[in-house]
Amino acid sequence: MIDNDNVIDIPSLQWYPGHMRKAERLVKENLKLVDVVVELLDARIPMSSANPVLREIVGDKPRVIVLNKADLADEAATRAWVKYFAAGGISAVPVDAVKGRGVKELVQAIAKCAKPKTDKLVQHGAKARAARCMILGIPNVGKSSLINRLSGGAKTKVENRPGVTRAKQWIRLGAQLELLDMPGILWPKFEDRQAALHLAFTGAINDNVYDVASVVLLLLDTLRTKYPVYLKDRYRLEGEVPSGVELLEEIGRKRGCLRAGGRVDDEKAQQIVLTDFRCGRLGCVTLDALPSKDSAEDTR
Repeated sequence: MIDNDNVIDIPSLQWYPGHMRKAERLVKENLKLVDVVVELLDARIPMSSANPVLREIVGDKPRVIVLNKADLADEAATRAWVKYFAAGGISAVPVDAVKGRGVKELVQAIAKCAKPKTDKLVQHGAKARAARCMILGIPNVGKSSLINRLSGGAKTKVENRPGVTRAKQWIRLGAQLELLDMPGILWPKFEDRQAALHLAFTGAINDNVYDVASVVLLLLDTLRTKYPVYLKDRYRLEGEVPSGVELLEEIGRKRGCLRAGGRVDDEKAQQIVLTDFRCGRLGCVTLDALPSKDSAEDTR
């Protein structure tokens, strides 16, 4: 388990770029055009991949959460997260955007969430229409994959809407759903160092902006604590799983990452660990612990 007091400092991640402030402004300006906000999270790190200012931006707008990459997450933990969000009055749908699992349920959840608004419009004499949404999330959690899956790979642009600039497009995603697709996506503020590490583990942060060696050792320490059997199975480890550099070197030897003289090539071993984890070869893993029941209302 990671001790947050001893987590390595990642100063280069303490930022909130100006173009992301522009994205935040665009979201605020266009909220009135949609019925539902779809928040895209990584199912392995539902808390770490959430933008901490999103609730403030969205306000009372109805919201549906997508727990994407659910195929890579601990299934039992994902069920617990769905219940956690439900306790806060928010529908959360596990999705594998690459293979399409959960997409049908997501469309139904969005339509249900938008129904009070669309029904009200009809009651006031407007023509019945599809639910309208925008998808928000931090980079590299699968927005493009989700949109492609929702659209079936054939995105149909809808005619211009009043108040929408040329930089934004309406895309019809089947008969039940229209998406307001806008440039820009929200980054988190990296105030929680453990959340920043979880983002680094999953590849949401570019590997070039942090010390990969230190991060890989912390990833192995986390897996050794929470999912040691996955390490043993993947790397054919016997007995008690070692820790730190010793574990990395053993993995390197098992994978043949050797230099002249039989020394382990640490960089190759590090990349193997990162790739294996991110591709799900180390098993279905959830890193974020479920918050206390008392904090469920914070999701509202």
